[in-house]
Amino acid sequence: MVEEKEEFEMGLPNGVGEQMLAHAFEKFDIKLEQTEFGPKIIGEYDELVKTKEFLENAIRERLAELEGKK
Repeated sequence: MVEEKEEFEMGLPNGVGEQMLAHAFEKFDIKLEQTEFGPKIIGEYDELVKTKEFLENAIRERLAELEGKK
């Protein structure tokens, strides 16, 4: 018997670029779904938490680059 894992949804934070999203898909077991309210990432809770942290760090790094801190 195959145990089904519960999937959750997470909206994309503002500032996520295509390259950041592509890296997240390579790194984590997630999928993207387009809804009438915008794109959502679908996956298991643990994967979404890791994805959120990854995207937040990527956004911080990008902002630091734009501010000339990197």
